[in-house]
Amino acid sequence: MRIALRTALEDEMGHGTEVLLGLFLIFIGAQIGAEIAQRLRLPAVVGEIAAGCVLGSSVLGWVKINEPFESLAEIGAVLLLFSVGLETRIEDLKKVGWVATLVGIAGVILPFLMGIAWAMHRGFNTPKAMFVAAAFVATSAGITARVLQDMGVLNRIESKIILGAAVIDDILAMLLLGVVTALQGGQAVNVLHLALVLLQAVAFVALIALVGTKVMRRSSSLLEVPVNPLSPLTITLGLCLGLALAASYLGLAAIIGAFLAGMVAAETKQRHVLEKQLLPITALLVPFFFVMTGAKVSLGDLGSLSVLGTLLVVTLLAVVGKIVGCGGAALSLGRKSALIVGTGMVPRGEVGIIIASLGQQAGVFSGGTYALIIAMSLLTSIVAPPALGALLKSDTPRAR
Repeated sequence: MRIALRTALEDEMGHGTEVLLGLFLIFIGAQIGAEIAQRLRLPAVVGEIAAGCVLGSSVLGWVKINEPFESLAEIGAVLLLFSVGLETRIEDLKKVGWVATLVGIAGVILPFLMGIAWAMHRGFNTPKAMFVAAAFVATSAGITARVLQDMGVLNRIESKIILGAAVIDDILAMLLLGVVTALQGGQAVNVLHLALVLLQAVAFVALIALVGTKVMRRSSSLLEVPVNPLSPLTITLGLCLGLALAASYLGLAAIIGAFLAGMVAAETKQRHVLEKQLLPITALLVPFFFVMTGAKVSLGDLGSLSVLGTLLVVTLLAVVGKIVGCGGAALSLGRKSALIVGTGMVPRGEVGIIIASLGQQAGVFSGGTYALIIAMSLLTSIVAPPALGALLKSDTPRAR
């Protein structure tokens, strides 16, 4: 009995040590990568993703994809979008609502059509080609939001359009994924069910963004009723996690709920205090999201020139689809601002990776196609941030 208990304790301690080692490597790797990237005048996120590629199985193999690290990465993404929401006022988003809607819709339609054309050219039948194309549609709000936040440009009109369009993009991508998934099994698309899902998603976003912000604006003093001096932070963090959970239940990305929670908290009189108190928490947890994104790349599946050539084509299609689609919908702002908006919508990030994983599980993708979509998602996440940073630095901010 004692021997069995000792063995169990040793196994548990060994597992705990392994997890702590991984946490240490990920965090330190993120800091080193971010420092190098910033010294090269690149956004910190590029260095963090690159650190993940080096630490992952493709190079050093020091960090493995497992549940604890995945959970931390998801929490990091949720907190990132919550902090971005804290710097975003609902009144500001209302001013760009129509343009953001057009950008979100155009950013789904054109990449989807281009994805279908490429997949059918590669020999996929129509249902499978539609599933492949779904990976071209998604936009990673987390990656672009980090760049905008780091550069201190969340107050720019282009930033507000990108963030608003990302919410619309996520809702449409969710519906599209439901359609293409049903088609894989030869099922008929349930239009009534999809309409209900759309109604729920829109109602959730509208309720939180319009009603929730008004309620918080009038009752923010209640955040200081508890004895705990940090109660405004703890209560709003609870709101963040609750709305992230609610968004997940509705089939939306959890980060959309977190972003809405941040917008609600932005209406409180404690807004600026919350921003400062949140900084140490995001500094610890947000890098896990970007390092784990990079760690998922498998360079071994991209080892031939023909595959690399195909990857280049796929990535170009993914980039052009968003820049032309989203940028074209934002031309009323001027060409430079439209290009900024289009570039900001380019990263596929974790959303493209999730769709690729679903496609592999459903038997739609071969290992090679899966690797291509994963690599495309990561490449768009790596090339877009420095391009967006360069465009923003060279541009004179528009009047708000």
